[in-house]
Amino acid sequence: VLFRSWDVAHAPGEYVDAKIDTDEGTWMNVDVSPDGSTIVFDLLGDIYTMPIAGSADGSAVKCIAGGMQWDMQPRFSPDGKWIAFVSDRTGDNGKGGDNLWIMKPDGSEPRQITRETFRLLTQPCWTPDSQYVIGRKHFTSRRSLGAGEMWMYHISGKTDGLQLTTRSEEHTS
Repeated sequence: VLFRSWDVAHAPGEYVDAKIDTDEGTWMNVDVSPDGSTIVFDLLGDIYTMPIAGSADGSAVKCIAGGMQWDMQPRFSPDGKWIAFVSDRTGDNGKGGDNLWIMKPDGSEPRQITRETFRLLTQPCWTPDSQYVIGRKHFTSRRSLGAGEMWMYHISGKTDGLQLTTRSEEHTS
């Protein structure tokens, strides 16, 4: 058997899709569009949108990022044209791991903007001009929570990022 590159969206083996019907969740990340009309949220590794007014039967909820990969922490850009999020999907660097991505509010045009192969990137937030996403790069240490640095990336995904903060030397494992 030849070794295949791991792709979380195309994992080997059998699986079964399970339909889940729920009206609540925990450990969710929620954001509101700049115009105040739409909510974006994550639930069990998928990202959804819905009108802020909701709907009695849940029919207005739309999955915009679903699948085997784990997508989380969605954040609308200030201009409302993009949603930044964290995903472990295999990107154009051939690696998975938690990287920062952007997509249109309807889920189209997903684009990887970071290419970390070891460190995890989380907690995306936007600059006011909607051109850069700032994320927390995680470094593990003796502390269970580890330490972090803040990095800024252009939405083109064509930069290595700009380091904004430095982690304490006490936590450099």
